[in-house]
Amino acid sequence: METLEQLLNLKLFRETDFEFSLINLFWAAMTLAIAWGLVWLFTQKILPQFYKRQKTEIGSQYTINQLLKYLIYTIGLLWAIQNLGINTNVIWGAIAALAVGFGLGLQQTFNDLFSGLIILFEGKIRVGDSVELTNSVVGRIVRIGIRTSNIETRDNVVMVVPNSKLVVESVNNWNHDYNRVRFMLSVGVHYDSNPEQVRDLLLEIAKAHPRVMKQPAPFVRFADFGDSALMFELYFYSRYLIVSGDTLSDLRYEIYRVFKENNIEIPYPQRVVYSKNT
Repeated sequence: METLEQLLNLKLFRETDFEFSLINLFWAAMTLAIAWGLVWLFTQKILPQFYKRQKTEIGSQYTINQLLKYLIYTIGLLWAIQNLGINTNVIWGAIAALAVGFGLGLQQTFNDLFSGLIILFEGKIRVGDSVELTNSVVGRIVRIGIRTSNIETRDNVVMVVPNSKLVVESVNNWNHDYNRVRFMLSVGVHYDSNPEQVRDLLLEIAKAHPRVMKQPAPFVRFADFGDSALMFELYFYSRYLIVSGDTLSDLRYEIYRVFKENNIEIPYPQRVVYSKNT
């Protein structure tokens, strides 16, 4: 009767470059379990305390966690393969052959994969950032994957965007340097209106809105003498980027109401037509 040691070392499959046994399978499984345990330990126990002490932003926390996961899982997978008794030179040779064979066909996929790594390493775009894509889509980054990223739009629809689009194309990141954006609202008033009164009313309306920042303070520009109106521009800062359309709408409602109460007319476009009898 075979001993336990002989049974564990029983060769299940053996060739020149491959040699499997029960003990090898056990150690390979243990290696993957250790990798999973390390990821859980760092991302759930150790790093959260570090983030709390350093007051690390949510986007930076996500980036560090993802890079650490990729690193630990890659090392764990290679170690598990080696524990299985597989010659790693064969693995690297197979990877090189596949890279050559599928390089052209999977060019866009590889582009997205490398773009994902670039995004995570550079930190120009992070989870939680509000961005505007080239097709005028505005949303918040909710996930950055190795190949694609998820963007939650203003309509609460999650878009799956290839990472290459975030790297190659122009993307407006409203949160990259400061967590605020300046907005502008234009309005025209009748030529008989008092410009100083219009300016004061616009500033009063802006300062009273809860989503308009007090500092930097809103300000008004006398933009131009229009064809049928005096043109004013109200500038203000807000941290509520995704709902900026609602903020602008609220201000327009209030401007219309306040102007009507103060007998300030918002004129219709006017055109003078001359008719010549023949």
